[in-house]
Amino acid sequence: MGAMRALVVEDEVRLGSYLKRGLEAEGYAVDVAVDGAKGLWLAREQLYDVIVLDIMLPELNGYQVCAELRGDDNWTPVLMLTAKDGEYDIAEALDSGADDYLVKPFSFVELLARLRALIRRGKSARPVVLEAGDLKLDPAKHRFWRGDSEIELTQREFALIEFLMRRSGDAVSKLEILNNVWDWAFDGDPNIVEVYVGYLRRKIDAPFDRKSIETVRGVGYRLDPEGG
Repeated sequence: MGAMRALVVEDEVRLGSYLKRGLEAEGYAVDVAVDGAKGLWLAREQLYDVIVLDIMLPELNGYQVCAELRGDDNWTPVLMLTAKDGEYDIAEALDSGADDYLVKPFSFVELLARLRALIRRGKSARPVVLEAGDLKLDPAKHRFWRGDSEIELTQREFALIEFLMRRSGDAVSKLEILNNVWDWAFDGDPNIVEVYVGYLRRKIDAPFDRKSIETVRGVGYRLDPEGG
């Protein structure tokens, strides 16, 4: 098996070269781009096992680069680097399609562990269309419908309804949702789950006068696609 290929998109030249040296010492083949446009071009031209992507970049920011790749159906695992330790940045990073994030400053050992976990997980397989009642979800094309109405969802809303549809009829805990829809490493406020359930209800239930996402007291949530 050849070396793992990593793309580092980082405009801080010293950090970029530090990551390149460190990853090469671990046996990775590394390309570095110093702006988002070059990073996006490289990610489209070459096959990588993982991409380390800063959010604050010239030309295109990390959110835009990641969203463009996901729009191309490029599912290479992306680890985002964020300088600001704010919930907003992290939520937006994950919404744009990133798989994980690290807040600067971070330890190189932790970066390596995260990259190994992402590479192990690999590119998500392209699943078939899911259906539950009149809900329909196409994970590969990132499209969602209730009946004949297509509904626009963010990456995170989409991941949440996909998880609930895969467990349709089962009560799932907030922790299960966090572990599957966010990440084992997410250490923000678990109430983020409630926030996103609220977003989903406003988009897929309220306009259709339905209540398909049920709150299960003391447990979490359950998807009842027929919920009236």
